[in-house]
Amino acid sequence: MYKLSPSNLQILKDCPRCFWLHHNKNIKRPESAFPSLPSGIDRALKNYFDSYIKKNELPQEIKDLEGVKLFEDLDKLKEWRNAFKGIRWTDKKGNLFHGAIDNLLVKDNKLIVIDYKTRGYPLKEDTPEYYQDQIDIYNLLLRKNNYSTEDYSYLIFYHPERFESDGRAVFNINLVKLEVSIENAEQIFDQAIKILEGKMPDCAEECVYCKWAKKIK
Repeated sequence: MYKLSPSNLQILKDCPRCFWLHHNKNIKRPESAFPSLPSGIDRALKNYFDSYIKKNELPQEIKDLEGVKLFEDLDKLKEWRNAFKGIRWTDKKGNLFHGAIDNLLVKDNKLIVIDYKTRGYPLKEDTPEYYQDQIDIYNLLLRKNNYSTEDYSYLIFYHPERFESDGRAVFNINLVKLEVSIENAEQIFDQAIKILEGKMPDCAEECVYCKWAKKIK
């Protein structure tokens, strides 16, 4: 059986062959160095938002949203944030799907997914679209666990704007509302299992990993 998450489902979008080899032959793409700064900022953001949960208040980034409050169950939130656990759902064939969220809002007993994004430069018009699949999958997993979610989620983008004279970094913040498509998430899962259960597919035309593999044969 297969274990899938938004991060390795992104491989499917990049190249079906790499995805198939990853799960069926344990042949994985070479890993590149991962900078520690983004993960450090992500951890600081979680602590920052959690401090407002304890105060029963909203942080500046979302203070203008009406009728919402932060999800209060910190133990459950800790579990759902864990990359090795997350929100989990197993289909009828035993395939496990899981995803680790950043945070949640509650509005009229419905959950709203919040995801933090750090980047080095301002947003482009199509930047939020890159995260559509990820957000759709989070919402589907919550619904599969019998939680009601709104038909939208929020992305909060942080990118550095300047440094103050005392050395403190000032970040620009963009709050983006993203409509949710449960149907899209379902199609992603269905396509993933169909590909994994079939023969090895062709590689994507622009896959640099497959091109590299051909050159070293």
